[in-house]
Amino acid sequence: MYETLHANIPGSLMNYKDRPFPQDAWAYPSRQTIQNYIGGYAEDLWSHIKFNAQVESVELTQDAERDRWILKAKSTVDDETIKETFDAVVVANGHYSVPFLPEVKNIKTFHTTHPDIIIHSKNYRTPEPFAGKRVVVVGNGPSGLDIARQITGVGAQTLLSVRSPTPTDKLEHVGATEIAEIVEFLPDQQAIRLKDGSVQSGIDAIIYCTGFLFSYPFLPGLAPNLLTKGKGVFGLYRHLFLIQHPTLVFPGLLMKAVPFPLSEAQAAVVAAVWSNSLLLPPVEEQEKWERGLREERGENLHTFPTHGGDGLYINELHDWALKGSPAGLEAPFWNDESRWERSIFADAKVRFEQRGTQAKTLKELGFVYPGEGHW
Repeated sequence: MYETLHANIPGSLMNYKDRPFPQDAWAYPSRQTIQNYIGGYAEDLWSHIKFNAQVESVELTQDAERDRWILKAKSTVDDETIKETFDAVVVANGHYSVPFLPEVKNIKTFHTTHPDIIIHSKNYRTPEPFAGKRVVVVGNGPSGLDIARQITGVGAQTLLSVRSPTPTDKLEHVGATEIAEIVEFLPDQQAIRLKDGSVQSGIDAIIYCTGFLFSYPFLPGLAPNLLTKGKGVFGLYRHLFLIQHPTLVFPGLLMKAVPFPLSEAQAAVVAAVWSNSLLLPPVEEQEKWERGLREERGENLHTFPTHGGDGLYINELHDWALKGSPAGLEAPFWNDESRWERSIFADAKVRFEQRGTQAKTLKELGFVYPGEGHW
């Protein structure tokens, strides 16, 4: 996580339902503000959390025809082995730890010859080491644009390598020169060949902002059939419950989504199902849903195909959880204003950066909700 990171989602949209961000927080909170926010939200849970433990395996066993899960972990302090059995497991290890680098001709040879040139955004911290250098940033997602803007700001000659063009206003804001996709590395020339046939030489650094892979090394019995080449998880109902063993759930998988309210809505459904106040549909119906998802999205199972799909999903979970009896904690629900905010927050983030990252509300940035039916 780099030092000057700000959220790319406004705090007014990304907060948990019953806990707004502090009033003095910036419209797009800093990493430190978010860290403090999460720590405060979890304050009552610290006594239930076992820190300094590396989970090594979670394995299925059956006890009186019930699924049970044997968890083995090792202390990172004294190597003590921990072994416990649970009725249910939430797999919430995230998906931002195993970097994805595309297979490109000669990339391994180039890295061997020039071991300090290629890095992944996971390892980026500050722009200063790139000052005055000729740098290629690969990818024009949020991280790619943010990092390109930062290093351009310290005097780097920044080339932005993309598959699809960056919107003009965002490219102007970043200040980088857009180039085509890299198709070959030329180690002897310290250069790269692009898809359009041109060659860029004298490259001092290449920062891959190409995302991450899903990885579950602690699920040895399930992982071979679970993963879609690291891009998603097979066999889940509603991106959440493992269909064959629904006491194992995978919250927070969805990409290009607002994670906190989405995970909160998922948690409400899981709590309702696991407390037997809400029943899952028959396995056949769950499998039919999952087959339809595969046909629609291929390997990119957890990326919404339409803008605002995360809001629709959150509201579906809200309505689903409400069917529980007795009802538990109500899941978040996105009203029209929330959906409007979702539609404009990328443009508002550009203005937030242009104005010095000090604005505390979207209104200060000139974005005012026009009312239902007027956007």
